[in-house]
Amino acid sequence: MLLQPLWTFVLGHASLLRSPFFPVIFSLSIYLSFCLPFLLLDLLSTRWALVRRYKLQPQSSISWASIRSCLALTLYNHLVFIFPLTVMHWYLRPIHLPKEAPPLPHLLAQVLVCLLLFDFQSFIWHLLHHKVPWLYRNFHKVHHTYTSPSALTAEYSGIWETLSLGFFATVNTVLLGCHPLTELAFFLVNIWLSVEDHCGYDLPWATHRLVPLGLYGGARHHDLHHLTFKCNYAPYFTHWDWLAGTLRTQHD
Repeated sequence: MLLQPLWTFVLGHASLLRSPFFPVIFSLSIYLSFCLPFLLLDLLSTRWALVRRYKLQPQSSISWASIRSCLALTLYNHLVFIFPLTVMHWYLRPIHLPKEAPPLPHLLAQVLVCLLLFDFQSFIWHLLHHKVPWLYRNFHKVHHTYTSPSALTAEYSGIWETLSLGFFATVNTVLLGCHPLTELAFFLVNIWLSVEDHCGYDLPWATHRLVPLGLYGGARHHDLHHLTFKCNYAPYFTHWDWLAGTLRTQHD
């Protein structure tokens, strides 16, 4: 099978995969690695017009204070709340690591289904938190601190939002009975898309340019949400906002 050499390599680090520390190490290291290129673009955009031309809100700029604030909240949520939960999960549900890798078409299909499910769940969750003032005020308002998002604002959220979205992502892989390699692939893709959604740049190689027919919104789609608060509630795809009449595609 095409994925067997990769899975054999991963199995060589089985002790790490089974560690209660792995989910937090994986999540933080992948997230920060994906954020880093966009942080470099943010620093370059203040000096280079070539970079600034791709910014969705070119008048905005990132500050060291906002970087520190975003990093502090992300680390706090992971260490104080997420890590104890992963320890409990590690204790109650030991990880099973099969010897065989999944077929590549099966992995790709399940990752896509997980993304579609997560997109639907997040759309409903997000819409409710904007339409119900109590939910917005107590849980979601933190994420809208910045009307001009940057990569690190992807996880600038209160713990309720962080845990609930993490629950959606995790439960989907369990419901579909995903192979551990499929789970890792889904979490990688999900983290990347979340970071790209908040990056604040409409780059020539952005994901939404690779998906035809406007089916995927991307950074431009989500930037409009942070700018207006009244549209584009689905995190990735556009069909739910289109059906709900909340889709917007152009900046004023």
